[in-house]
Amino acid sequence: MEKITVEAKVDNLQDVISFATERLEEHDCSMKTIMQIELVLEEIFVNIASYAYKDGGGSATISLDFNHQPRAVEITFTDSGEPYNPLEQEDPDTTLDVDERGIGGLGIFLVKKNVDEITYKYEDNKNILSIKKFF
Repeated sequence: MEKITVEAKVDNLQDVISFATERLEEHDCSMKTIMQIELVLEEIFVNIASYAYKDGGGSATISLDFNHQPRAVEITFTDSGEPYNPLEQEDPDTTLDVDERGIGGLGIFLVKKNVDEITYKYEDNKNILSIKKFF
């Protein structure tokens, strides 16, 4: 397992994406898979950076764990911010016109559509969101 811990600031998004992309390339992931995972990384990390720490700064750890049979990557996002389970949020009704939909919820909906598994738990005062993507 490889991981990176950064200050939960949007300015660090590119470091997180570069870290993950390099490892994905080392494991011969397709460009399509890499792009899907980059979208997921951006959505989840920006949410952590924007909402997890109401009192100011904190950190986020992103871990990558690769499986070979079947080929998959599990990415875990851990932060010590406010407890928040994004999976409790109802999926937006994408059949409605944009003006008729409520604000928010589309990002985690896109995450769900681009991964094969997603779980959340709050443990030891930490938010732990894990996604798995087969490739």
